[in-house]
Amino acid sequence: MDIKNEFLQYNVSRETFKKIEQFAELLKVWNQKMNLVSRNSLKDLWERHILDSVQLINYISPQVKNLLDIGSGAGFPAIILAILLQEKNPETKITLVESITKKTVYLNDVREKLGLSNVKVINSRVENINLPKPNLITARAVAALDVLCGYVSKIGNNNTESLFLKGKSYKDEIAEAEKHWKFDLEVFPNKYSDEGVILKLGNLRKQK
Repeated sequence: MDIKNEFLQYNVSRETFKKIEQFAELLKVWNQKMNLVSRNSLKDLWERHILDSVQLINYISPQVKNLLDIGSGAGFPAIILAILLQEKNPETKITLVESITKKTVYLNDVREKLGLSNVKVINSRVENINLPKPNLITARAVAALDVLCGYVSKIGNNNTESLFLKGKSYKDEIAEAEKHWKFDLEVFPNKYSDEGVILKLGNLRKQK
């Protein structure tokens, strides 16, 4: 895959692409100190992690001003989206919630070195945060959909939408979540994973 050509469809400027390249290098350095992503997946970093995150930008409306990412870990998709939104929608604030302290040290280092003034990193379990209700919640490889719905119900409201990157078991996760929750759902194909999808949820409420 020609990575630079792939980025053309997302209308990414040269400066923004360079910032994503910087992020990739920072990730590699920090990955030697802690397990952020598996070493095997580093070989396919751009397609498996970076572009996988980039594609979410197509589902984020210009009206989103407050984005919250659950379990931010290595920074996917949150750091990638923060870099893109800094150019496309600079008013959008991105909050990264990560419970593992050493990973928040890494995320803050990335935030500082890349000049991501639109990013705030919070070291907490998502169950314990008390923040303004976000317009959009994102998560990647964090928890089953049923659990994510529980988080969204606590930290969001009826107007909060969610974007979740999910793997091949997504249909089972949807079926399990629907036992406890009602929601509007759209399922989009993942361009960079044959078995993966993007789930867009809205109007979340508990089953009666």
